[in-house]
Amino acid sequence: MGTIKEYDCQRGCEKEINESGEINCTYKRGCCKLGVFNWLEGISQDDLKDLFEVRFKNTRKLIFRNTSEQNLKIGDIVVVEAQNGYDVGIITLAGPIIANQLKRDRIDPTTYEFRKIYRKARPADIMKWQEAIAREHKTMIRSRQMAAALQLNMKIGDVEFQGDGSKAIFYYIADERVDFRQLIKDFAEEFRIRIEMKQIGARQEAGLIGGLGVCGQALCCSRYMNNFQSITTQAARCQDLSLNPQKLAGQCGKLKCCINYEASVYVDAQAKMPKVTEPLQFEDGEAFLMKTDILKGMMWFSYDPKSMANMVALGNKEVKEIIALNRKGVKAPSQMHNNLGEKNTEFMSAAGEESISRFDNDNKKKKKGRKDHSDRKEERRENAERKEGREGGERNERREGGERNERREGGERRDRGGNRRHRGNREGGERREGGNRERREKNNNSGNEA
Repeated sequence: MGTIKEYDCQRGCEKEINESGEINCTYKRGCCKLGVFNWLEGISQDDLKDLFEVRFKNTRKLIFRNTSEQNLKIGDIVVVEAQNGYDVGIITLAGPIIANQLKRDRIDPTTYEFRKIYRKARPADIMKWQEAIAREHKTMIRSRQMAAALQLNMKIGDVEFQGDGSKAIFYYIADERVDFRQLIKDFAEEFRIRIEMKQIGARQEAGLIGGLGVCGQALCCSRYMNNFQSITTQAARCQDLSLNPQKLAGQCGKLKCCINYEASVYVDAQAKMPKVTEPLQFEDGEAFLMKTDILKGMMWFSYDPKSMANMVALGNKEVKEIIALNRKGVKAPSQMHNNLGEKNTEFMSAAGEESISRFDNDNKKKKKGRKDHSDRKEERRENAERKEGREGGERNERREGGERNERREGGERRDRGGNRRHRGNREGGERREGGNRERREKNNNSGNEA
């Protein structure tokens, strides 16, 4: 039995079991949830030198004070103070970067009472910690079955055991108030540990589980977000996003958090755009608003309200001037010199897709590709016909040569057969003549004797 290595993505550590059965755990940054880049690494600060960020399962992280007088560093597995007993975690941050974390969590280091770091974890502590971790999945499956048996409208999303194995935290989701007093009693009787029920939302559950979004990157709630703001469809409307629930919803089933990222920029840009409630009056006719690019400050107008061909691009300042002239009863000069045409428009959809004229060049390429394909196909067919003609001529020549050889061999067989028959007839005639001579001689001899 060789060395066995397992990677625990939920805690960001690699577990190695050697031949003697000893367990060695090392910190790996792989898919560490809510990870922070320590851009102040190597810089010391006296008032924060004893503060360390300790990570537990998934997104649960807390800041502790080192009272063990041991030299600790990032990646050390430590035993820390818990509400009852002790817990085991991994140090993920140290140094001045802790000040930013405290500021984000609104913690005053001068008045806040930090929990203590007792010591570095011993092999016995790590062994007990891993035994508790091994019970988590089975406990979660069994707890879901027990909740379903009591017909409770709740979902248990995750279970986390304390490092000493004396306590388990059950994370659950519920849309309404749930009376789980009987469930806690059943859990305590079934698992023989202290129970803590902690309610989380759908976004927090997505952060615990993790995954990849449609953008191809790790989920924001799993990567760096821990404060979730309310998101409404108004943020999508101001960005001209399609109000399709399948496109706006994330893996948690709620509106994507990234919808709020650029909403304020669009709101500010929208305030600078003029409100067009009626067609603009030009000397050569009325122009109707067809499209708007808020970020560029451009508006597209067409003289035909039912067609987007031959659109005219105008800036927001120009539109404001034209609206002011129309209110005075004056028609603006023709803007056909700004006509972009159907193929030259540079309008981009609000969803960030390509230009609406993106298919024009593709059609030419496709037609050219079809023409080249047909030419190559015709050339291949001609080559095949020439090849078949050469092969047919060679087959005819071989066939004619075979027939000549057969005729020659047949004539030789006939000649050999005729010679054999002629020789046989001659030999037969000679035998018959010999027999006749013998009979005549016998007759003559018998006449003389008489």
